[in-house]
Parts: sequence; C-alpha cells; structure tokens
Amino acid sequence: MSLDSILTLVQTAAELGLISALTVLALFLSYSMLNVCDLSTDGCFTLGATVGAVVTISGHPYLALPAAMAAGIASGFITAFLQTKMGVNSLLAGIIVNTALYSVNIAVMGNDSLLNLNRYDTVFTKALDFLKGTAFSQYYKLIVAVIAVVLVAVFLGLFLKTKLGLAIRATGDNPDMVRSSSINPIFTTIIGLCIANSFTALSGCLLAQSQKSVNIDIGTGMVTVALASLLIGNVFLGKKKMPFRILGMVLGAFVFRLVYTIALRFDMPAFMLKFVSSVIVIAAISFPYLKERFPMFKRRFMQRFKRREA
Repeated sequence: MSLDSILTLVQTAAELGLISALTVLALFLSYSMLNVCDLSTDGCFTLGATVGAVVTISGHPYLALPAAMAAGIASGFITAFLQTKMGVNSLLAGIIVNTALYSVNIAVMGNDSLLNLNRYDTVFTKALDFLKGTAFSQYYKLIVAVIAVVLVAVFLGLFLKTKLGLAIRATGDNPDMVRSSSINPIFTTIIGLCIANSFTALSGCLLAQSQKSVNIDIGTGMVTVALASLLIGNVFLGKKKMPFRILGMVLGAFVFRLVYTIALRFDMPAFMLKFVSSVIVIAAISFPYLKERFPMFKRRFMQRFKRREA
C-alpha cells in the first residue's frame, strides 16, 4: 500500500469519523450523562438525513442544518415525553419512536426510499467553491466536518458547565437526590434528550449532504457505531476532565471509522461489516474488565506454571 493510499484512507476515516462523532456526542449526553439508553438513534439519524435532503433539494443547503436539528429536537421530545409523562420504559420508548420514525421518514421523502442530491448544492459543494484554487480544496469535506464537530463540542462543553448542564449530569448520577433538591428530573431529561437528538439529526444531515444521497436505511446500525465509538473513547480518555472526555468521544469515532475503512480496503464483504461493528463493541466493553482482571489471570497462570514445573 502506497503512502498516498494510506493518506487517502486516513482522510476518508477522518471525514466519516467526524460526521459520526456528532452522534457519538449525542449518545455521550444521553447515555453517559443522563443514563438513558436512547434506541431511537437510528431513526433520528435518518430523520435528520431526510429532512436535510428535502430542504437541500428546495435550494437551501445551509437552512437544511437547523431544519434537521429541529426535527431531531422533536424526535427527542417525543421519546422523553413517553418516558417521563407516559410511564414508558426508556428502552421501549426508544424502540417505539424508532419504529414510528420509519414511516415518518418515508413520508418526508415523498413515499420514496431514495433521494439523490447530485444536481443540488450542499454545504460541502459550497465549501469546495470557496476553497477552489487553494491548497485546502482537496480537504473541503474534512474542513466542513471539523467546523461542525468543533462547534458542537464547544457548545456541549460549555453547556455541561451551566446550572442546567450540571442538573442534567446530576439527574443521570442520582435522580432521587436531584428530586429532593427541587430540580425537576422530568425537565432535565426532556432537555437532555432534545439536545442529544439534535446532534444525531445534524450528523445524519451532514452525511446525506456529504455523499449526496440518502436512502431509508442510512441510519441503520448507527446506535451500534456510536456506542462502539463512545466505549473506545472511554478507554482513551474516559476518566479525564470533561473537555478531554468530549475529545475522547471524537477520537473514538475516528478510531472506529479507521478500523471500518481498513476492513473495506481489504475487500471485506459488505455483509460482514455489521459483524465487525459487533466485535468492536464487544472488545470496547470487555477491555476495561479484562484490564482490571489481567493481574489475577496472570497470577493464576504463573501459579499453575510453577506447579507443573514442580
């Protein structure tokens, strides 16, 4: 493999990793901070992609971004409402909303399962036009993705330092204590899921504009991808201060996409990629446990080895 091929591979992984990092940050807020496992991620990602694509086709690629985020907020509100006001278990609420969003997404796409954006301007083509003739023109997708991730990461870092952000973190840690301290956990849960789902929808919108197409299955498996990336990020910087934890989420998304891209580079069959995702998730979940247990395993192995020698 030549150096140019390696650089292209890393650039592709960085572009896709940064776009999916927005979904990872969403899961970081809902799962790590609020302690809510939101299984509507796949449907919300597709919702952001479809809404963004429709608005882009209408000639407003920049407006597509806040429109997708608004759709994500609506999805997050419904999921949170089912949990907090209707007494639906958080896992079931996510599954219900995710199922309903399939029909919603088909309706948004005009009863079609595929939208093509090749003939329309996107934020990426706008960036390419702006950078044309410069040394950065070949990195236009990467630059757009970096800007989006930096803005979201900075917002999330600052938000989690506010009173509301601290209340959301406290809700995930100890809801009973929050309730006794006059903070409304229902309100914090709703706000947290609305913000998280807006990130997810923005991620879907950017991916649709990046690949200039969207199909109804674009979000399938995103919750697995995001969870794997989150766990990988926790392995790197999970016990650091908040800015480093947020950076760890972005790094985890890049590492996951790099492994994914390498698998594709070596002509792995497409149907095996979901299996690769599952293996990465298992490895990321098991690593902290195995690391903690490794001294004991090593000690037992040495004891058995000494017995055999004796």
